[in-house]
Amino acid sequence: MAHPSLSTRLNKAQPYALGLFRIVVGLLFTCHGASSLFGVLGGDKIAAGTWPGWYAAVIELVGGALVLLGLGTRSAAFIASGSMAYAYFNVHQPGGLFPIQNSGEGAAMFCWAFLLLVFTGPGALALDRLFVRGESRAADEERKEQGAAVAA
Repeated sequence: MAHPSLSTRLNKAQPYALGLFRIVVGLLFTCHGASSLFGVLGGDKIAAGTWPGWYAAVIELVGGALVLLGLGTRSAAFIASGSMAYAYFNVHQPGGLFPIQNSGEGAAMFCWAFLLLVFTGPGALALDRLFVRGESRAADEERKEQGAAVAA
């Protein structure tokens, strides 16, 4: 009896790894927003309506919570990614070309992490799957067909 290859086992775990990635990124982003909006977790509270910080914090809190839960993941991640691109180019980038020079590592990493979720979707353990059963089943079947085609 042949043992499944490492690639086969990793491919089977991929939706769960992606789901865990989404949960962690969403939690971190939510905490960042809560810290700015409410002054918790060691953050300084931003005055309501302050541009752009307060609006960014609202996007972080709401968008992060949606991504964390896997509700409207692609849309929330798209908005969050754009928010972090704005933060990087308008707040950090004037301080230096590279993120390490301008303290923009967080904004850059969040931007790219959320952009990845726009293209990959939420992975496993997302609440979206409870509401969109037909679409997720079709996507699962398509992935199985692609996997069978690659294996052949």
